[in-house]
Amino acid sequence: MKKARQNKILELIKDNRIETQEELQERLGDCGFKVTQATVSRDIRELGIIKSDLGDGVYRYRAGKESRVHEINGKFTLILRQAVSSVACANNLVVVKTYAGMGSAVGAAVDAMPFEKVVGTLAGDDTLLIIAQDNDSAKSIADILNGLI
Repeated sequence: MKKARQNKILELIKDNRIETQEELQERLGDCGFKVTQATVSRDIRELGIIKSDLGDGVYRYRAGKESRVHEINGKFTLILRQAVSSVACANNLVVVKTYAGMGSAVGAAVDAMPFEKVVGTLAGDDTLLIIAQDNDSAKSIADILNGLI
């Protein structure tokens, strides 16, 4: 049921201009998926769906390369869950605190993820710094990582 619902979400955002979680929840209901807003929010996070501006000041949900996190998270979720203690965002920077000695392993996992707007990463012993192109991208990356841990 979850897989079918998440596939329907990807189809809906691809074929429609969906701007809010409530609108997505309503469309899912029209397709026979009765879900709560919390479920929609969790699915959005798990799928790596982001909101982006179409150039007219209107933000809508879209699945970009970030949505591939859903496909590969099985490989890296275990590493992230066992090694990451916190994820925080500060402007265009994402600071990932890890347990001692795990910064490089988490860095390798994050580098393998298809984040479009990552300028670079820098791993230390217990910290990973992710540098994003802009503040919104950093927030999106932090949200995805927090959803995985």
